[in-house]
Amino acid sequence: MPAKVRKAVIPAAGLGTRLLPATKAVPKEMLPVVDKPVIQYIVEEAVASGIEQVVIVTSRGKHAIEDHFDRFYELEVRLKSQGKTELLEAVVHSATMVELVFVRQPGYLGNGHAVLCARSVIGNEPFAMMWADDILDPGPAGEPCLAQLLRVYEQYGASVLAAIRVPRQDWPKYGMIGSDPIDDRTSRVRSIMEKPSIEESPSDLASVKGYVLTPEIFDILAKTPPGKGGEIWLADAVRRLIEIQPVYAHVVSGRRYDVGNALEFIRANVELALDRPELAKQLTQYLRELVR
Repeated sequence: MPAKVRKAVIPAAGLGTRLLPATKAVPKEMLPVVDKPVIQYIVEEAVASGIEQVVIVTSRGKHAIEDHFDRFYELEVRLKSQGKTELLEAVVHSATMVELVFVRQPGYLGNGHAVLCARSVIGNEPFAMMWADDILDPGPAGEPCLAQLLRVYEQYGASVLAAIRVPRQDWPKYGMIGSDPIDDRTSRVRSIMEKPSIEESPSDLASVKGYVLTPEIFDILAKTPPGKGGEIWLADAVRRLIEIQPVYAHVVSGRRYDVGNALEFIRANVELALDRPELAKQLTQYLRELVR
């Protein structure tokens, strides 16, 4: 049996430039989707998948993330005195659902460097890496994305990439995966091509959402030179990892939202609100009126 994956890393140190000016003063990870910040969806997915400790890598101006996951006793006392039990449970839940560790990235040095900043906390263990702006909703009876990846990791004892199939016109937007199929959802990765032309793309499989990674990735990241934009990219390190050990891709199921993108952010708010019984009826009526 491979070593148990107990920890997850969430890089949350980026500038969020795709959603400026909203993210000039507010971390993109703290923008609300319905009534929870984006990053809470990611942490809750980790918890639902059995993760015991979450390492969030932050940077200058991201203190709101730490505050959100901290206890706020004055607010709790007020909610309790007002009999607002559901709201009280919600704010306590965000601060107590899992052990959280915050690590600071000194400067905007790339997402690979952000993951490397968590090395002292992760140690020599396999771990999950989850992007902080990528929500995959499995539905009320579905399996969380990370849980899907962990099943593949437990089967093969190797790193696993989350993947989706994307239409031809979108291939230049993603890291596209070249692989040898094992079954209809799992394959062994042979290459990853970052934002290829349609003609160059090795397949219709795109890398999204996150990974389960073996600890060897840290040594590779430590030796990975800066790439595009002078930053250290996790994708570059994963390509080198493929050269020394097996890496698998798994097509994950669920509704995916890249909430760092303005249109996807709006879609996430609308569709996830429609899943809420207390909001669905009024929102549906409003949308019908709007369309008319």
